[in-house]
Amino acid sequence: MILEMKVPSPGESITEVEIAEWLVEDGDFVEKDQAIAEVDSDKATLELPAEASGTITLKAEVGDAVAVGAVVCLIDTSAEKPNGASKAASSSSGGDEGSSSNAEKDLDSQKAEKDKKEDSQKASQPPQAKETYASGVASPAAKKILNEKGIDASSVSGTGRDGRITKSDAMDAKPSMGSPVTGGSRGETRSKLSMLRRKVAERLVSAKNETAMLTTFNEVDMSAIFELRNQYKEEFKERHGVGLGFMSFFTKAVVRALEMYPAVNSMIDGKEMISYDFCDISIAVSGPKGLMVPVIRNAENLTFRGIEAEVKRLAIRAREGEITVDEMTGGTFTITNGGVFGSMLSTPIINPPQSAILGMHNIVERPVARDGAIAIAPIMYVALSYDHRIIDGKESVGFLVAVKEALESPEELLMDNNVKKALEM
Repeated sequence: MILEMKVPSPGESITEVEIAEWLVEDGDFVEKDQAIAEVDSDKATLELPAEASGTITLKAEVGDAVAVGAVVCLIDTSAEKPNGASKAASSSSGGDEGSSSNAEKDLDSQKAEKDKKEDSQKASQPPQAKETYASGVASPAAKKILNEKGIDASSVSGTGRDGRITKSDAMDAKPSMGSPVTGGSRGETRSKLSMLRRKVAERLVSAKNETAMLTTFNEVDMSAIFELRNQYKEEFKERHGVGLGFMSFFTKAVVRALEMYPAVNSMIDGKEMISYDFCDISIAVSGPKGLMVPVIRNAENLTFRGIEAEVKRLAIRAREGEITVDEMTGGTFTITNGGVFGSMLSTPIINPPQSAILGMHNIVERPVARDGAIAIAPIMYVALSYDHRIIDGKESVGFLVAVKEALESPEELLMDNNVKKALEM
């Protein structure tokens, strides 16, 4: 029986996928539920499992765009699973040691006869045929040096026999200031962008062109968070199995600020503005196919432990290519952390149709003024990009200040002055 495998729908609104990679070859025997291909949609990369066991016939090439519901391969379910290596293969790799030894002796004998023949031919050549010298010709060593310097051999005077360019000539040669330097690698490669990368590009350009995007900046003194983490991180990890990172503090601070400034937790739909009474926080993480933005649902109801556990779960699924479209759909606000790559400051691009995004950056010890004196503190620059069509300057600045205040006074504003209870110790 021939089974037609069709492209399943990865999610709502997705009409086609692109074959990113076949994990099997035409004619292979596949097992049911074995991953046979990776397919790109405009939101995620997904694995395509075999629907039955049998011999597979591929009906699409890598890079092909295939409509949802179209036949992507055929599986002959009547085919039997092949046995192990054939007898011929077994005998060729097996055999007794005597046969192997004899074969090696035969090869050694043939090689010796060949070497003897070549030596005889070289001896019969006339002396002048053994080595040729010519004016302007570089020795192999000299040629390598000239190529590295980008110097044409024709521009070098050789001091060797019959004008041959020696290694010393090449080392002394200098490029002409009046001619362009040549000889370096100038290759290029061209590869097709994946459907996911093309969609990301379209969304970023759309965000720049269709929103009135502005960015406001501030700085956060991370001293209080550093002290809390140093004091409780070991106990927190031992008790909950996850680390006490920065993301839980930032998520908590963002949720508080969104409740204070609901316009930032809104988006435009035509001539209407939609505001939400929940906080679905998108977090940008790096995956094998590029940037992924999974969503922490109802972050306003999560504890520090709950946020850290969800961040870890989503990050692992994204890195392993297991994230689903549903896990990346929605989101009312985004947090992105360029600091993990060393970024000091940036202007993050809004993740449409959302109206704002918070950019975290690296933490650097900087001099700050405290009570009229200079002190050294761990400082992070933060950036809020927002859509000025529905978020005014006062709201955007107020939102970012609220985030700053919560991060600099976490015990009071995020933990209700009860650290152990907040961390569920």
